[in-house]
Amino acid sequence: MSRLHVIALGGTIAATNSGADASAGVSPSVSASEIAAAAGLDTLPGGAPEVTFDQVAQVGSGSITLGMLDAVVASARQARAEGARGVVLTQGTDTLADSAFVLALINDSGLPIIATGAMRNPTLPGADGPANVRAAALTALDPRLTGLPSLLVFADEIHSPLTVTKTHTTSVAAFASPSAGPLGWVSEDRVVLQQMPATLPGTLTVPGAGGTDTDRETPETQGYQPEGSGLEGTGPEGTGPHLPHAPRVALVSVGFDDDLAYLAGLPAAGYAGAVIAGVGGGHVSTRAVEAVAQLAGQMPVVLASRTGAGAVLERTYGYPGAEIDLLSRGLIPAGTLDADRARLLLILALRAGVPAEKLPEVFAAFRG
Repeated sequence: MSRLHVIALGGTIAATNSGADASAGVSPSVSASEIAAAAGLDTLPGGAPEVTFDQVAQVGSGSITLGMLDAVVASARQARAEGARGVVLTQGTDTLADSAFVLALINDSGLPIIATGAMRNPTLPGADGPANVRAAALTALDPRLTGLPSLLVFADEIHSPLTVTKTHTTSVAAFASPSAGPLGWVSEDRVVLQQMPATLPGTLTVPGAGGTDTDRETPETQGYQPEGSGLEGTGPEGTGPHLPHAPRVALVSVGFDDDLAYLAGLPAAGYAGAVIAGVGGGHVSTRAVEAVAQLAGQMPVVLASRTGAGAVLERTYGYPGAEIDLLSRGLIPAGTLDADRARLLLILALRAGVPAEKLPEVFAAFRG
């Protein structure tokens, strides 16, 4: 009998309204075991897997932290030691692609962690959570994907964590990979793979991020530490490792006719790095060049594009504010990473203690 481990962080897939006032909205409260039960995992081809559960948090996706994802990896490590073949992670969709990307870089458990969620909560007709969990379970248990750090499965499509993004606020087909398309899909309870994801450059982990039973608090303590407490934690049924907050990295999207004067305030505000999402291939206005250059002299600054697809340019345009000019001033090209992923990679690299002079090597792995 195969073993599947299901980890839950909350989100729409777990959201219900427990009160009489429907106008109060829904919030996460459904457990990992209840989510899995609705997916009919006992009828999977090849026999029902043995399923274990871990409720790491019960929060909206905007409140997920790196500490929670460290706890997810620690849970996956323990599950592998106990014989699991794959892991399904359920959470809210707003940061689902972010979590899949982070897990692609920190998951050293040796098991694939398949991230999924739902766009329609369980109280609505046509709730999509059960079908998504079932497809994710089939993907997690597929032997061809053993050893991959993470994937994102949604609406029967299988996506690489390097390319997938949320493209719609409410559609049940909210996820797509604009630059590459899905890796495959699930049809008739069968995983169909058209391509395999590219090899990732390795994990970016930090000492103490393993997460052990001693790192977990009792349900009564609620575990979660608010921003500014100096600790990362999780929700009612489990907590992540007690680590300092990750370095703060600003994401700056360049607007039309923007001089970016506010960049001067980032160091004093406690930021350790920044990502500039430039227009087009990675450009800023002439008036913004000095502000960007001064910031790059104080902290690592990565140059990405706000377009969301394609690689940032490195050697095409030479006018002030274009990529050749900006890179000559010390900015680091993001390669094929969009600005959101570039920010996450810089946070993980800084958290892992990668020295500033080595950061271009980290990003070079994503040049394509």
